[in-house]
Amino acid sequence: MHYFSDRIFDGDKWISGTVSIEGGLITSIRQGRFDGAVDVGGMLVPAFIDIQVYGAAGRLLSAYPEPVSIRLLVDHCRKGGATLIQPTVATNSPEVFRRCIDAVRAYRADGGTGVHGLHLEGPWIAPEKRGAHLEEFIRRPDVSDVTQMLDYGNGVVTMITLAPEVCTPDIIDLVRSRNVVVSAGHSNASFDQATAAFDSGITTATHLYNAMSPLQHRAPGLVGALFLHPTAMASVIVDGYHASFEAVRIACRQMEGRLFAITDAVTDTKEGPYRHVLVGGDRYECNGVLSGSALTMHDTLVNLVRKVGIPLEEALRMSSLLPARALGWGEKQGRIAPGFAAQFCVIGDHLQLIDVLSAA
Repeated sequence: MHYFSDRIFDGDKWISGTVSIEGGLITSIRQGRFDGAVDVGGMLVPAFIDIQVYGAAGRLLSAYPEPVSIRLLVDHCRKGGATLIQPTVATNSPEVFRRCIDAVRAYRADGGTGVHGLHLEGPWIAPEKRGAHLEEFIRRPDVSDVTQMLDYGNGVVTMITLAPEVCTPDIIDLVRSRNVVVSAGHSNASFDQATAAFDSGITTATHLYNAMSPLQHRAPGLVGALFLHPTAMASVIVDGYHASFEAVRIACRQMEGRLFAITDAVTDTKEGPYRHVLVGGDRYECNGVLSGSALTMHDTLVNLVRKVGIPLEEALRMSSLLPARALGWGEKQGRIAPGFAAQFCVIGDHLQLIDVLSAA
């Protein structure tokens, strides 16, 4: 298969030419249009990646921990330009976590694609920064708890959000030793605690500004630690409710190359402990608390350019290459280059999503 565009964003710069793919990978990019190449009719850019999304089509994964829920979620995200996702489960019971792990395994066994792994957001978080998470499920972990969860989720759980001040260093090291990305979040860590956690190997943080110790002039908190750390990354929700667009713009300046976008999207839910209700047509609440967005990754891209006011190139990296790096997939996803996954979006001159192309 060959795709031609006179505007291809390779992850760094704009080029033009023909992208050839085989076996799900990009094999070459050559100047000019080759015979048989399909003109995609717009800008060819890397497909988006969403590493924090909870459900779609009225089926929150934690309420309906079944392969069909994941399939509906994958289809929904693809329509918004994301071809690789990380379904997420908020703080819950061990039984629900295990059933969600089982659902991912069954989805994969049935040939399902597009799922990097499962993101467990909690339960080892700070109660005072729980946000919409239910306090009844929050707990302080011990080595036995963590080992059991990691053993059960082996090969499926790929990220865990935890509060570093709640977890001992040996527990964080244990999680990292299983090739699971540790993300600091729902945390009341001090600036010093957060900085020490990032220096010790926690590589990213969950939804900047939300459910974390804020930046204050005498207590810089987790936000301040992220702004000043040289390597720590963070996700951010770009809907104007979880953080103002101006706050996102500030973070983009402070964390250039380290800040990436997520949707944090949930769905209407009438089952289970998390009853998400759409409010105002553009955000969700649970028990009266802001609990998730109604974004797609394409919505996020548009907001980054039009409302945050950053260049399209930076917005594209925040939607593809940088989340890939956060997952440890920066050499496989998020670029249009030989050896990378053949997964693309076609974007029009007015940022409209024209098509989603994937060889997988």
